Amino acid sequence: MSSATVLGLLGSPRQGGNTEILLDKALAGAAEAGAKTEKIVVCDYDISGCIECNDCYESGTCTIGDEMDDIYDAIERADRIIFASPMFFMGVTSQAKAVIDRCQCFWALKYILKEKLSRPTDAPVRYGTFISVGGTSGENLFEGSKLTIKYFFDAIDVKPREELYVLIREVDDKGDVLKNEEALQAAYDSGRALAEL
Repeated sequence: MSSATVLGLLGSPRQGGNTEILLDKALAGAAEAGAKTEKIVVCDYDISGCIECNDCYESGTCTIGDEMDDIYDAIERADRIIFASPMFFMGVTSQAKAVIDRCQCFWALKYILKEKLSRPTDAPVRYGTFISVGGTSGENLFEGSKLTIKYFFDAIDVKPREELYVLIREVDDKGDVLKNEEALQAAYDSGRALAEL
């Protein structure tokens, strides 16, 4: 049984929608594997955008001081991260992107100050996956967001496991994904596999 802590970050502004349904399935899979799970609905938090003050270049921490502080704590605690966002204009939502941009402090800690994220010395290697849905069938629908997620994960010292990504095309209306058993099973299996790494 897994002893990992799995954090699910929901970047969708539509609660109870397709992205959240898939994230919940993934977290259920992780829990079935024995992991402790936590879910953050980003829209429930009052988060400002990054203002590029560069204070984090000196301190390694963000000086804005809002509810992003709670998300920072959750990110640092997590052994596994599932980032979930629907596609908006071929990228993650503005709510999801605000979280990513505010993690500039982790990037500064790693690449400017050459320090490690605050984690126990015996903490396991961290892994992450990405869940997304989009209304179109475009071949490049997820390419921009996959690149964003790759560099976000790098900044927070999480290794992306692209083979576990759940990227579902042609899902638009709220709840449509419930008709797609293959997608639901893929999300569940992804969460379970992530927990068991």
